Amino acid sequence: MVEGKIKVLLSKLGLDVHNRGIITVARELRDAGMEVIYIGNALPEEIIETAIQEDVDLIALSCLSGAHMYLFTEVVKQLRGKGINNVTVIGGGTIPREDIARLKEAGIKEVFLPGTPLREIIKWTKENVKPLQQA
Repeated sequence: MVEGKIKVLLSKLGLDVHNRGIITVARELRDAGMEVIYIGNALPEEIIETAIQEDVDLIALSCLSGAHMYLFTEVVKQLRGKGINNVTVIGGGTIPREDIARLKEAGIKEVFLPGTPLREIIKWTKENVKPLQQA
């Protein structure tokens, strides 16, 4: 890991194949100076294992299938179940506004809906996520 860079793991959950949004976010985070790892479609277990192996600061999840309540919270549950409390988890996708409060209660720090300006995602990330691995 490059010293001082926020390290982000991005993934689609389950079998959702609509990846244009998350790929665009990954590219913008990279261009904003973050270290980005995009693993495509994965299950919560795979996301957690990759997050541990890569020692990431932030997990960014995308879901357009409607299964966000289960899948997003399952990632947080498994992460915390392994005693990992210093990794921030955010989500994005077609998520009904009425689900956002419940997702946040379950440990998702922020939810970005379609049409969120990329600069807003970058700003939020820089203000709310600090690199854990400072040499």
